[in-house]
Amino acid sequence: MNHILPILQSVDKFIWGPPLLVLLVGTGVYFTFRLGALQVRYLPTALKMVFSREDSKASHSKKGDGDISSFSALCTALSATIGTGNIVGVATAIKLGGPGALFWMWLAALFGMATKYSECLLSVKFRQLDSNGQIVGGPMYYLKDGVKSKTLATLFSVFALAVALFGIGTFPQVNAIVEATTISFGISKYLTAAALTILVAFVTLGGIQSISKVAEKIVPIMAIFYVLACLGLSVCNIDQLGAAFKLVLSSAFNTTAASGGFMGATIMLAIQAGVARGVFSNEAGLGSAPIAAAAAKTHSPAKQGLISMTGTFFDTIIICTMTGLALILTGAWNSDSSGAAMTTHAFAIGLSSQSIGPLLVSIGLIFFAFTTILGWNYYGERCIVYLFGTKAVKAYKLVFIALVASGAFLHLDVIWIIADIVNGLMAVPNLIGLIALRHVVAEETAQFMAGLNSPKTATTSPSAS
Repeated sequence: MNHILPILQSVDKFIWGPPLLVLLVGTGVYFTFRLGALQVRYLPTALKMVFSREDSKASHSKKGDGDISSFSALCTALSATIGTGNIVGVATAIKLGGPGALFWMWLAALFGMATKYSECLLSVKFRQLDSNGQIVGGPMYYLKDGVKSKTLATLFSVFALAVALFGIGTFPQVNAIVEATTISFGISKYLTAAALTILVAFVTLGGIQSISKVAEKIVPIMAIFYVLACLGLSVCNIDQLGAAFKLVLSSAFNTTAASGGFMGATIMLAIQAGVARGVFSNEAGLGSAPIAAAAAKTHSPAKQGLISMTGTFFDTIIICTMTGLALILTGAWNSDSSGAAMTTHAFAIGLSSQSIGPLLVSIGLIFFAFTTILGWNYYGERCIVYLFGTKAVKAYKLVFIALVASGAFLHLDVIWIIADIVNGLMAVPNLIGLIALRHVVAEETAQFMAGLNSPKTATTSPSAS
């Protein structure tokens, strides 16, 4: 294993070098300006759409009906994005890049909201039906039918399938759950692996309807639970809050000196760690969330784009910020700990409890990771349908479940590097598609906003469009 690790690290460093970071952030910057900072101006409207939980009116075609509600589609996407990246990923980013990495996570998320809006809009616009009458959509379909490139569509599907099977979808999440149950509850990894495998099989074999129902119930509860725990820690250390924000901002634009267990970081390292881990967490630009968005019951691609972009807001601006502040307020970021152990250490210090704090982190981590497995199972399934048709779905699910069962016994360093590599590969064809279809995004947005702001729709519901 030791001779493979340096090779993987070199590949990871190459893929996540400046070109990809510029492409990721640059795409978000472009859509931010092209759409008039839509993610800022229409965020309140988007949040109202999310919490109203109103579906669009029935369509005359199955394509317009969708398979699940817009809220369920968002929860399914959030189930995949709110995961170990929010706890382990933030700790890893700050350990590598210092507190300044949190600022670059915020900036990447702000521009990422415009990217997420655009890719989910395109996904609904180009969605279609599979041979079983279910909605299929995502980058592979707007790459094939919009960009007219079957090559890019196939590449995206292959890379996304790799993410589902060997990246975000399985190994990092399973490893996090096993570590949490072992440390906090003393449960053996074999028992955890067996129980997790059974639960994943039970839910995922039911398809999108089953996954979305579980996500719709668990995601809001787990997010609120974790945010409240972090707020409790912040209140206990409120006298340090101002200094924490000051440290984040100063470290974002200055080299961070080594201290304690922190080795020091340059500005470039802070940017790279913040952007890479931010994307790992909220997945803006990767093309994953559009797969779930395509299944939403809506007639308006732009409306679903607005709803879907709130996922990046919830994931990074709120939840990742909570974790980052916990690490900085308590000084855990410059300890010798790393990953989940660092966040656990922060809660133990911040809540002045060696039992309650770590327990809260473990519970949050378990639920975050479990729902991520469910969401990515669906993403991989849709890629399988595109590549091989609906007949291959059963075999895919069996392979996915087997990988979940084996994920508890792999080395953590290798897991995270593999996840980083396939994430980067997945983003490239999707971002090319977004840039190629930028005029479609702009036209759909202009049409929707004209209807949204007209006197007729202003007196009714935004979903009337």
